[in-house]
Amino acid sequence: MHLVAIGGSDAGISAALRARELDPTTEVTVVVADAYPNFSICGIPYYISGEVTHWRNLAHRTHADLKATGMKLRLDTFATDIDVAGQRLLVRNPDGSTDAIAYDELIVGTGALPIRPAIDGLEDLSTADGVHLLHSMGDTFALTESLDRIQPTRALIVGAGYVGLEMAEGLTMRGIHVTQVEMLPEVLPTVEVELGALVHDELVKNGVDVHTNSTVTKIGKTDTGLHVDGTTTDGEALTWDVDLVLVVVGVRPDTDLLIRAGAQAGPRGAVLVEETMATGLPHVWAAGDCVVTHHRLLGTTYLPLGTTAHKQGRVAGENALGGAVTYAGSLGTQVVKVFDLVAARTGLREHEATAAGFAPVSTTTTPDDHKAYYPGATPISIRITGDANTGRLLGAQLIGTRGAEISKRVDTYATALFHEMTVSAMTELDLSYTPPLGSPWDAVQMATQTWVKEHQLDAERATLTKDTK
Repeated sequence: MHLVAIGGSDAGISAALRARELDPTTEVTVVVADAYPNFSICGIPYYISGEVTHWRNLAHRTHADLKATGMKLRLDTFATDIDVAGQRLLVRNPDGSTDAIAYDELIVGTGALPIRPAIDGLEDLSTADGVHLLHSMGDTFALTESLDRIQPTRALIVGAGYVGLEMAEGLTMRGIHVTQVEMLPEVLPTVEVELGALVHDELVKNGVDVHTNSTVTKIGKTDTGLHVDGTTTDGEALTWDVDLVLVVVGVRPDTDLLIRAGAQAGPRGAVLVEETMATGLPHVWAAGDCVVTHHRLLGTTYLPLGTTAHKQGRVAGENALGGAVTYAGSLGTQVVKVFDLVAARTGLREHEATAAGFAPVSTTTTPDDHKAYYPGATPISIRITGDANTGRLLGAQLIGTRGAEISKRVDTYATALFHEMTVSAMTELDLSYTPPLGSPWDAVQMATQTWVKEHQLDAERATLTKDTK
């Protein structure tokens, strides 16, 4: 049995590890387009900031660790085509020669590519000019080279999603003045505007100039650096002179290899796979950011996340060996730290829930993270979305200080969502309590109790009154 996995990041490596774990006699070859298998791309901003002191520390496992599992790594090897009928993977080797690798089962984890927005001049500039995209270890080394060579004092970031916000913090920590430009009404557009505004305030408090409802239209090279033009949604002209530009506006699935082989595309061009991670092509599986996401509330969508890629890769690795497991589905649970603030979400926002056929209603409340009489209590802004007809929990969004256990609390909501709990059932959960860390009713329960009072209590009272007559 020879299993070949394409991709050295989360999905490909997870698949290979699962296969070796289940059957150590299986021959596993992992084809990696660069020289950095199993590196944490999510950790790049913290290497740029200096909090991670060496790039090698970003490796989940070293090259030696991976080889010790028995897998074979072919680094700097680019997969060019899949011969589905002949069960061969065609590759380009580091020296430029071509080769074919025979396989019994193939797992494709080609991931995603950074989006290059339509900015005049962007295609004409390169990392040598101080203009960067950020998605891979190669991008990271190019950026650090520019930081060392240019010694920038002013940087502009296009995009204020997760990576953009993390990089705003990272560059600020290096003493660089950051301007952040976001085309949508507020930063961190994966949460409601009222909560994104709290993150906006945190950026400003730490010296970042934030421009929302604004678009970068042109980037040009000058004698002293880079000149950037933009415009607001109201038509106001904007200009900036900076030393460095970082473009981080999202990713698109890298599907060329699979589409050429005959796989079908779904939402946002991602490859359609079954919940077993089968592609529909014989003996070909796929996982990670190149494929669709099976969402527990939305069905088939596209939501590239490292946590999802790890789980999908594990499923693909097991099924390629003859297993019959399925990917249980995503809820889009995410968390990000921005200076001293943490923002998280899971499940659906109102407009997403409406589009999915629910009848969503929401409340926002601000319980303290622990008992107010114990020093250091801070408020957490929590927005709860539930279904008005059934009371089912549909989503939660949280913003709070770094010490307020935001990631723990969003995980509590994610667990409840996974098991299709109602909002009112959250009150029944037996959660831990001690005054320095929480309250007898935890903040997650205070928020859901507020939702019940505002949206469900009248109906429950009416039912009780009817039952007692």
